[in-house]
Amino acid sequence: MTKKIVITGIGATSPLGGTAAETWAALLNGESGATTLEQEWVARTSLPITFAAQAKVPASEVLARHEIKRLDPSSQFALIAGREAWADAGSPGVEPDRLAVDWATGIGGVWTLLDAWDTLRERGPRRVLPMTVPMLMPNGPAAAIGMDLHARAGITTVVSACASSTESLVNAYDRLQAGRADVVIAGGSEAAIHPLPIASFAAMQALSKRNDDPAHASRPYDVSRDGFVLGEGAAALVVETEEHAKARGAHIYAELLGGAVTSDAYHITAPDPEGSAAARAMITAIRNAGADLSDVAHINAHATSTPVGDIAEFNALRRVFGDLLEGIPVSATKASTGHLLGGAGAIEAFFTVMALSTRTAPPTINLVEQDPAIPLDVVTSPRTLPGGNLLAISNSFGFGGHNAVVAFRSV
Repeated sequence: MTKKIVITGIGATSPLGGTAAETWAALLNGESGATTLEQEWVARTSLPITFAAQAKVPASEVLARHEIKRLDPSSQFALIAGREAWADAGSPGVEPDRLAVDWATGIGGVWTLLDAWDTLRERGPRRVLPMTVPMLMPNGPAAAIGMDLHARAGITTVVSACASSTESLVNAYDRLQAGRADVVIAGGSEAAIHPLPIASFAAMQALSKRNDDPAHASRPYDVSRDGFVLGEGAAALVVETEEHAKARGAHIYAELLGGAVTSDAYHITAPDPEGSAAARAMITAIRNAGADLSDVAHINAHATSTPVGDIAEFNALRRVFGDLLEGIPVSATKASTGHLLGGAGAIEAFFTVMALSTRTAPPTINLVEQDPAIPLDVVTSPRTLPGGNLLAISNSFGFGGHNAVVAFRSV
């Protein structure tokens, strides 16, 4: 028998705020998290891109000193978001053997890896920290949350580029449906605002070049969009069976209806311009939810603000919804947060859940002149969603042709 799966806790640390509540409020207020980078390494490495969407509240202001020392920034963000989500859910009294973690990252401990390489070259092998490997492992963030909350039903890490944390939510749903856990902490984190990723993304012409105007650099669907803004942070959602949530009197934000994962098998960085596999992910997610296309009342789009990517996603949306697409409000929230890579799907799932819970679709900022080739109903100021039983989807697509879509319903 299919179980109802629900969201009972949310946590986040992002370019918009140090908590989920602060992040959501800033998003609705139309704020941007993109700022000029002030670190000395920007000039030292002659980076062509000098801005990014950094975490609004440094992890060092939240975590204990020993935690900062023993965790890569990607794990630091994960622990902050995971703890907030757990507290928001009322710290469920679940047996450790029934608590699991499904987490994600796109790159993992890049700061630890590259700092250790510098140490090895400049100071020799005896100065390399013994915790280097545990800190740089992509599963480090998931392990940090699992150990902190004593999760013993399984800890899984998804690494599927920018689709990673949406896929982690699909996995969490499947784990709960299979009865392998009663509660799952799901989400994703990323901390890749480092000279090497910035230089690499810039070399492939993926980043916006608006060094003189960071706050307006990410502009999905605009005719003048020129690339994404690199972001960092984490978001976590506490996911559990409705039976377990109601038995403990938990507040329920929304129902998780599952999702779908597909792949393009097309190109290592470029999306399939036809969007056929991305479309299949959306159709399958909606079908798995037991819903019709006409039931979809809101979409949080992947919408990175790249010239090619935004068009490809629109083509996929048009393949799925046809003329129905004209009546579906679409939010492109990377305009505010930047692109959190492996953490993007988690923070956008959080936004989708809040849109349903508060009946408010968040705005897409910086849209001055909409590309006529992308005639979507883009939400540009907070918009009230209708009453009743609403369904929404959140899309994530990543390098390597990874596609993941997750569906939610209001309660």
